[in-house]
Amino acid sequence: MEADKKPDSFLDLSGVMCPMNFVKTKLQLEEMAPGQILEVILDDGDPVKNVPRSVKAEGHKILELEETEDGHHRLVIENAG
Repeated sequence: MEADKKPDSFLDLSGVMCPMNFVKTKLQLEEMAPGQILEVILDDGDPVKNVPRSVKAEGHKILELEETEDGHHRLVIENAG
């Protein structure tokens, strides 16, 4: 992600079960303006497999997806509006 682009919103979904990860991510994106950045923390397994794919299918842009030191995953999304 570009150094000057900071997330406009943050969701920590560690410990949240599927499909609520995507539901909460989608609801947050709906509240944001086009072009705004959302950072989401996801658990390993189904959440990190399903949420990025579902978000991308809705037309949003995945800017980053990386594993964190604590075993979670950091997903950075640009809202398509």
